[in-house]
Amino acid sequence: MPEVKIEIFSDVACPWCFIGKRRFEAALESFEHRDQVEVEWKSFQLDPTVPEHDHRQEIDYLAETKGMPREQVTQMLGHVAQQAAAEGLDYDFDSLVVANSWKAHRVIQRAKAQSLVTAERLEEQLFRAHFEDGKDIGSEDVLVELGTAAGLSAEQVREALAEDRWETAVKQDLATAQALGVSGVPFFVLERKYGISGAQPVEVFAQALEQSWAESQPLQMVQTGGLDGEACGPNGCD
Repeated sequence: MPEVKIEIFSDVACPWCFIGKRRFEAALESFEHRDQVEVEWKSFQLDPTVPEHDHRQEIDYLAETKGMPREQVTQMLGHVAQQAAAEGLDYDFDSLVVANSWKAHRVIQRAKAQSLVTAERLEEQLFRAHFEDGKDIGSEDVLVELGTAAGLSAEQVREALAEDRWETAVKQDLATAQALGVSGVPFFVLERKYGISGAQPVEVFAQALEQSWAESQPLQMVQTGGLDGEACGPNGCD
């Protein structure tokens, strides 16, 4: 049984979520009790208004739809790409296909129903496809390709895109996020007790893992060198 449960709210169209994934993974890899940590990816959508597909480049899309100066957008994306590179990621915003992530979240929910490992693999596939490979994550054909690479069958991916229960599962994650006060991603919830907002440094994740682990363990008795202190019990006092 896992000792520590971690839920990660994420949108595969969020560049900081992929960076946060890498930093969290680095902390988990060095965590002594990593095999007793359960990680569940939760759906979150930053902008439901994004079209299923948009022909504009990311810079043009953000500048025109968000009202941001192109220079500001260029600087912002350059900073994000630089941070991604530090984590071994090769972001290509010039090739990025602007697409709505809703269908991808439906497939993530189907992957979760198979296993948390399958869901994590699909998250990785989707992040890589969107930010590094210039693939359209709103395309059903692309989702079939990525889903099968993660361990689903093509039929399971198509089921996720067709059956209402997977849309309901996405909405349940969104409702959970709202109940927990999650307004931005990535957002990490440890044991439903601690929250970490954003792609924090590895050290922050490492400290949170240690703290959550310590609090999940049974009470540890102080070593007294074999000496018994006086105490009272059900049958009286010493």
